[in-house]
Amino acid sequence: MLLLGCSILIVYLFPKGATFKYEFQKGKPWQYATLYAPFDFSIVKSQEELDAEKVELLGTQSPYYRTIPKVVAQVKKSYDSQFPIFFNLPVSSTEYDVLYQYGTSLLDTVYRHGVLPLGFQHQGGASVFLIDGNSESTVDKNVFVNIENLQQTMASLTQEFPFVQFTDQYYNLFFEIVLPNIVLDENFTSKAIEETLKNVAVYRGLIEENSLIISKGEVVEGEKFQVLRSLKEEYASRVWNELSYYWILLGYAILVVLTFMSLILFIRSYRPLIFENNKEISFIFLNMVGMIALTTLVVNFNVEFLYAVPICILPLILKTFFDPRLGLFTHVITILNLGFIVPNSFEFLFLQLMTGIVTILSTTQLQNRANLFITVGRIVLVYLVGYVAFTIIHEGSIAQIDPLVIGLFLLNGLLTLFAQPLIYLYERIFKLVSDVSLLELSDTNSKLLKDLSDRAPGTFHHVLQVANLAETAASEIGANTLLVRVGALYHDIGKISAPTYYSENQTGSVSPHDEMAPEQSAKIIINHVAEGIDLAKKNKLPDRIIDFIRTHHGDSWVYYFYKKAQESGEDVDEADFRYPGPKPFSKETAVLMMADAVEAASKSLREPTVDKIQQFVDNIISKQIDEKQFNECNITLAEIEIVKKVLTKKLINIYHLRVEYPE
Repeated sequence: MLLLGCSILIVYLFPKGATFKYEFQKGKPWQYATLYAPFDFSIVKSQEELDAEKVELLGTQSPYYRTIPKVVAQVKKSYDSQFPIFFNLPVSSTEYDVLYQYGTSLLDTVYRHGVLPLGFQHQGGASVFLIDGNSESTVDKNVFVNIENLQQTMASLTQEFPFVQFTDQYYNLFFEIVLPNIVLDENFTSKAIEETLKNVAVYRGLIEENSLIISKGEVVEGEKFQVLRSLKEEYASRVWNELSYYWILLGYAILVVLTFMSLILFIRSYRPLIFENNKEISFIFLNMVGMIALTTLVVNFNVEFLYAVPICILPLILKTFFDPRLGLFTHVITILNLGFIVPNSFEFLFLQLMTGIVTILSTTQLQNRANLFITVGRIVLVYLVGYVAFTIIHEGSIAQIDPLVIGLFLLNGLLTLFAQPLIYLYERIFKLVSDVSLLELSDTNSKLLKDLSDRAPGTFHHVLQVANLAETAASEIGANTLLVRVGALYHDIGKISAPTYYSENQTGSVSPHDEMAPEQSAKIIINHVAEGIDLAKKNKLPDRIIDFIRTHHGDSWVYYFYKKAQESGEDVDEADFRYPGPKPFSKETAVLMMADAVEAASKSLREPTVDKIQQFVDNIISKQIDEKQFNECNITLAEIEIVKKVLTKKLINIYHLRVEYPE
């Protein structure tokens, strides 16, 4: 159901159109066979052509102006009040009346067509549309009076004798009272521009069916690129209209299911414990679908921001909670699905694959904040180097590098830093464990370890020793050292319930087992595993830590009491003396089993020497191999030999031994 639901959701996010079967890039050779037109289609104009045509049309578009009638009445009123000030003549004189009437006629001439405002810049063609009330007329743009040119206008209008000597007075008067009465009608002009732009044809020319489009090996550029782009758009449109909608969805669904099935098969084959855990499977699929949904959202909003999506958060998180191999495989499956959504899918897949590999190869120990910054820095660097390389391939130089894209890569890095709080959130929601949580659990002052120290001090000393041994051994074989250490600290917490039944906590020579049957003693010893699991669950320890409690004895024997029962001469049921398992299923749990057995048994060594310790360690681990305790984990024989050497060296150091020199 989970697989089906995720597949349906992802198919829903896919673009609702058919996919052109040829991949091509500007400036690169045509890799396919010679292509002929499968049908008639028009050539789509390039964006540069459309922009140039729009600019040309806008340059000839006549704007719309509107008159303001009340301005003229206001100006005439000002004329009447200001005229006596500028013409200092007796009002009753004939000259005053003549000059007044002549000024009135000048004012009518100025406002015959209209006055434009100061600083007005005319755009458009030679003629304009003038709206006066409910009427509309076409007039020459030069008929308007511009306040900036008012002095020249007055000089040309007052050439008639005897009024030429009063030119300055008329200009000064008009400069004070003349107001613009012509304004641009933005509403009408905008509508006119929209109608003009609608008439811009997006197509030019016609490619007839069976016409040669491009030959094999020919470089895709110029007109060839535009024709291929036009064919791609026409193909998508025709196929989507002609083929059944549901058939196309079926094709998408098959491809998506194939990718998800490959992931499921990988987890089932190589991570069976994760496969059996519905919570962890759901977590993996949730992150995949979430990343695909986020990328789709960004592409639909603005495809230019595609590389701002922090896709590398996915492998970073999965590597933190699981392992690098699973993180990389899931990342690959995710970007394969994203290839159906993003443009220039090859370039996208290449960059994301490279950054994913860098993420996986970087350190997993995110409890050190510097490691996360280093990882993010490497991711950004790979993005930048890859982008520059693709730019050189496409453009033949680095001059076309877009600073915006570089900024998007830097933003991608900043967003990737949010992996840290996201990991914390996932820990709380899905009850998973990260290195940060392991670091907190390793504190010996925690409540559970404090109880172990107070009630079973011998066991507490034992787990500390085992933790040191296991951590060193894990480091040598490349296992998770922090996980091993924490697992070692908690693997014997089940002994808290009955500490005196274990030899390391006994202070005298008398043991409670002396008065008990071997079967009963074995039951108590074996029961510390179940007690530990119950105690760990009550204290909400992560499952990855509980796994160490389950597996640190595997299905081995409680050998001491088994032999004691055999010596009694009674019939012995072997099942009563065997731990319930399971066996170790990882390198970490296998290392703990070896370190635990060696450390516990080392207390029985009498007069230890280097040779004795070597033989001792070899015997214990060889016995575990013979009992097939490591058959279910991915540890190799070579790694087991390394662990042997590490444990031997550590025990020699503990006992302060040196090689015996010959006498």
